[in-house]
Amino acid sequence: MSVKTPITVAHGDGIGPEIMDATIKILLAAGAQLDIEEIEIGEKVYMKGNSAGIAPEAWDSLRRTKVFLKAPITTPQGGGFKSLNVTTRKTLGLYANVRPCISYHPYVSTKHPKMDLVIIRENEEDLYAGIEHRQTDEVTQCLKLISRPGCEKIVRYAFEYALAYGRKKVTCFTKDNIMKLTDGLFHKVFDEIATEYPQIENEHWIVDIGAAKMADTPENFDVIVMPNLYGDVLSDIAAQITGSVGLAGSANIGDGIAMFEAIHGSAPRRAGQNLANPSGLLLGAVQMLVYIGQPEVAEKVHNAWLKTMEDGVHTYDIFKEGTSTEKVGTKEFAEAVVARVGQSPSKLNAVKYGSGKQIATKPVSTTKAKKETVGVDIFLHWTEADGQKNADVLGEELVKCTHNGMKLKMITNRGLKVYPNGFAETFCTDHWRCRYQKPDEAPVSNADIIALMNVIDKAGFDIIKTENLCTFDGEAGFSLGQGQ
Repeated sequence: MSVKTPITVAHGDGIGPEIMDATIKILLAAGAQLDIEEIEIGEKVYMKGNSAGIAPEAWDSLRRTKVFLKAPITTPQGGGFKSLNVTTRKTLGLYANVRPCISYHPYVSTKHPKMDLVIIRENEEDLYAGIEHRQTDEVTQCLKLISRPGCEKIVRYAFEYALAYGRKKVTCFTKDNIMKLTDGLFHKVFDEIATEYPQIENEHWIVDIGAAKMADTPENFDVIVMPNLYGDVLSDIAAQITGSVGLAGSANIGDGIAMFEAIHGSAPRRAGQNLANPSGLLLGAVQMLVYIGQPEVAEKVHNAWLKTMEDGVHTYDIFKEGTSTEKVGTKEFAEAVVARVGQSPSKLNAVKYGSGKQIATKPVSTTKAKKETVGVDIFLHWTEADGQKNADVLGEELVKCTHNGMKLKMITNRGLKVYPNGFAETFCTDHWRCRYQKPDEAPVSNADIIALMNVIDKAGFDIIKTENLCTFDGEAGFSLGQGQ
């Protein structure tokens, strides 16, 4: 008798329990060897006063089994409740989100019958660090954090995935024409790592035109790797243009631990009605079976599902007169897939997982650079006494505030240089970035910065925060103001 693999299962909220029951039924019918530990997460846990949506004993199960099959959950509306998906991915180091997006034409309506791409999304950082602050009456901020180790892990994973699954090309999407340091780092690392995989074609697109191309001609893409926010948005778009976002499964991969799920939400309006399509969660579970070393079972499940789709046995969300043959509920769909275990599709492409394809990436190392501080950006909350926001007035006051050769170089408002030589037509908020450097951009000390802040504070200005301006091996580690 085969040894069963321990996995942690959460039935979730809304339609979650129904689609999880259907999924487990199919997996076991296909011969999956699973030792299931169940945990409770989501809305009920939130409502007990746990703002994370997961109890300590649930973490214990996840850290023990290291494999998590999760149904969708509901995060309560309002402040104070953090996304459990983001928390789980970051806490467990699940840095790679893998979302295959495939057309099932003609059985699922789509304008893109040849679509077969995989989006690999960085999962831990970017704007999803969730570091936000209200800084003034008018301005809030969210910090975009991109790390070299984070870029290296996800980019290398994308190329290793392409190798393991016989993919021919890896495409990178960023917006580094605007965010030259953060997205610029992602693109730079992509170019560096691409040289290690000469057998795989590589290319880079600015994300806006890349997204337009993907939506128009997705068949021109193979594997797409991108930072967190773009990956979140575009993976849903890619899934939807295959015909239905409800059919997409997702894997979240870390070093020795992984989570598998559908990409859709908990759909509480459909809960308890035996309507929900379990396909997204089931295809996430197929990825899980490959991951845990049961690829033969994964093949049986996936091919039985393809055969069911091909036979026109569809739930309400994809049912179409003339193509579909039978409209079924959640339970009946599961029974239809179970009845086809051991069969393969004749028109859709059957899948073959072989011996399984665990993907390992090299450990990341960081080279320490020579770092020098050459100035400071001091952020102020400021308006004139009459409520006006005149950059020239502010600048004329701040040029009087100096210390040890550090002088005001420029002021920006929402990133745009407004002093000196700003335009009266530019709309300004009450949030100002005031850059101080020595005329020769010579190094300054932290003591100099603190002393300068004291001067500005005594002049009556409200300092929100500061950001040191640093060079790394002589290269500027800060952006210019727009228009500077």
